Amino acid sequence: MSSPGVEPGTKLAARFRLEDRVHEAGGATLWKAIDEVLARPVAVHTFDPDFPRLDEVVTAARVASRLTDPRLTQVFDATEDDGHTYVVSEWVSGETFGDMIAGGPLDPERAAAMVAEAAEAMAHAHEAGLAHLCLTPGQLVWTAGGTVKLLGLGVDAVLGDVTSDDPARADTEGLGRLLYAGLTGHWPGDEHDGGGLPVAPVGDGHFCTPRQVTAGVPGYLDAIVCRAILPETRRALEPLTTPADFAEALASVARPSPMPMPAPMPMTALPVAASRSEGLDTEAPRRHTPPPPHHQQQHHQQHHHSGNRPAGGGMLNKVAMTVVVLLVMAAVGLGAWTLGRSIGNAGTPSAGQSSTPTPTVAAAVREVKPSSVTGFDPLGDREEGSRWASGAVDGKESTDWHSETYDSADFGRLKKGVGLLLDLGRSVPVKQISVDFGDTSGGTAELRVGDSAELTAMGVVAKFSGLSGKKTFTAESPEKGRYVLVWFTQMPTSSEGYRGQVLEAKIMATK
Repeated sequence: MSSPGVEPGTKLAARFRLEDRVHEAGGATLWKAIDEVLARPVAVHTFDPDFPRLDEVVTAARVASRLTDPRLTQVFDATEDDGHTYVVSEWVSGETFGDMIAGGPLDPERAAAMVAEAAEAMAHAHEAGLAHLCLTPGQLVWTAGGTVKLLGLGVDAVLGDVTSDDPARADTEGLGRLLYAGLTGHWPGDEHDGGGLPVAPVGDGHFCTPRQVTAGVPGYLDAIVCRAILPETRRALEPLTTPADFAEALASVARPSPMPMPAPMPMTALPVAASRSEGLDTEAPRRHTPPPPHHQQQHHQQHHHSGNRPAGGGMLNKVAMTVVVLLVMAAVGLGAWTLGRSIGNAGTPSAGQSSTPTPTVAAAVREVKPSSVTGFDPLGDREEGSRWASGAVDGKESTDWHSETYDSADFGRLKKGVGLLLDLGRSVPVKQISVDFGDTSGGTAELRVGDSAELTAMGVVAKFSGLSGKKTFTAESPEKGRYVLVWFTQMPTSSEGYRGQVLEAKIMATK
């Protein structure tokens, strides 16, 4: 339990109003709160009076507050007020590294780029004498603003009573495990720390190397991981023992950028990529192209062999081409004759055929996966449960996005609506939108589609009431837009109070 008197609505230092408990363990409680002076969400840790490491956590938070690296969570305050010890820090919205790799490994360069940012941030922290010691996939976040953020520096180690005789080596190994997870989708460590990721396979008494787990891992990234956490597999290479060493090893990796949904690539324009995953490359290249899919490698190999045929094959090529041309002409003629006969007999079905007219074939549709999903609150503090947003599109019934909890269906008269915004990465012809509202009841919501993330720029395509279970909207004519918004105009009730919920949202577009 949190300390006496600390409940939702409690205000600390006459400005930090506690709203929702996020996590509670070991005498420490993490809250989402509102800084009423600056009108922004913040994270607040409060502690039971008998929490055994109060002085240590305040000291660690104050050291962290002096760090200015934007990739580290900013600490705003760490003090005691009216008998309550608390730490106030930045509220970070986005997708954790663990969520990003829950369905499988990332593109190798993408994974390396995110961990490289974390390594540089940790190198700066160690220069200031502060270690993390608790680097896990849940602590590295790709923010809603398209940047990398590392959570829990200094504070998490005190909260978990984690210490190390060699903090630099411990954090270097933590960075190595993060990179391993990004490259393979497996966690090379204690199952509890992996946040649900499968534990990495073991061979010869140690975890298998990334290249042994996942095909296509570049040799130089495999070597960096091994130098950090599996030095016994690379005895000829010097181990990495500090975050600065790890950051330097990844210095040439291109840094992360937002990943919009790519347009489908025509089959006639498939690129032939050069793979550097063969052999052991211990030096990072200036630019690295991910290895091609298997069918592209075959295409490349076939092209290579055909370009080295003996010169005597020229006559055979000409004969073969002539035969192909004749076959094509015959096929075209047969098709034209068949088409003409079909048109001529359109009104008179032949014996044995049904006279039922052939139905019109509907336009083919495909599912569009959002490039990002965020809570949407343009009329309030602009933050509405974004840290849970990925749960609405991960295909899992056990996860969801939900709004903040309000004391009435009209949002406590604070605003006119909140919602869940899905960015499809590019404008597409939206044909169908399915939303599972879960076990809520009552309430009203709109579906909006548009090419701008502004509320008024997105047109209303459907309205729902009685928000319970799955609701589906199918457009007679596709509605083109990059953004799809599930916009709650009246809150339904749930077991938690007045709160909106989306278990799963699915977007279908015409091809």
